[in-house]
Amino acid sequence: MQTDAPTVAVAQMNGRGDWHANRPIVDRLVAEAASGGACLVVLPENLLAMPADPRALLTMAEHDTPAAIDALCDLARSHAIWLIAGTLPVRPEDAGADRRVMSRSLVIDDRGEVVAHYDKIHLFDVMLPDGESYRESATFIAGDTPVLVDTPAGRLGMATCFDLRFPELFARLAGQGADWFCLPSAFTRATGQAHWHVLTRARAIENSAWVVAAAQVGRHADGRQTYGHSLVADPWGQVLVDAGERRDCVEFARLDQDWLQGLRERFPVRRLHRRDLFPEG
Repeated sequence: MQTDAPTVAVAQMNGRGDWHANRPIVDRLVAEAASGGACLVVLPENLLAMPADPRALLTMAEHDTPAAIDALCDLARSHAIWLIAGTLPVRPEDAGADRRVMSRSLVIDDRGEVVAHYDKIHLFDVMLPDGESYRESATFIAGDTPVLVDTPAGRLGMATCFDLRFPELFARLAGQGADWFCLPSAFTRATGQAHWHVLTRARAIENSAWVVAAAQVGRHADGRQTYGHSLVADPWGQVLVDAGERRDCVEFARLDQDWLQGLRERFPVRRLHRRDLFPEG
């Protein structure tokens, strides 16, 4: 790999129940990412809070999210680093009587400006084999817009957690020029053990793109356990870094654009796709 390839950092957190408790952890992780030479850091899903009752996010969206966004912008500016801040609860202006919020990831540049945002498209409404169940649609409104944005690490296609299970989203983003995908996540321990590595690697291999997946880890205020293993998978499907079950840490990887373009020329999966038969991909 070329030595001047951009370095990205991927963060892992044991998220606490409110922003007041999480903010100093985020401050430290971003500072570590910047001091380690990263041009950009991806932060986990539920960055604002992992509360005991998910319905608390509805109130937090009004009282805590605006201050958190200001703090994140200040943090990016002071460390001259891009942030993928995912996710925060944001109440849409056109929600009307609907009290639910968007699960929103922000792209904040090194000047502290929000340059893009992505609202999670696929919501986690499932029952696991052990009887554990989740219904994100009770709290969140699903987004409907795939998002790409140019960053110092290449063209980014945005996704969040449960989106990982829907390859069509990633194929569309890759078809529109994505070099890498972010994936802020809070995978459950059970689903993570079964599927996390195989799915992140598959999305990387299918699309000849990096996957930078920042995860929550450990037990949280609501008793939920998340899997961790924040990682970077390269376009050949190799896991370059994996944070395991460590708490509140960052890992680093280089995203070499020259190597990526060489791989895509030698192994042109996207170009060989039969869009005449499968236009949706």
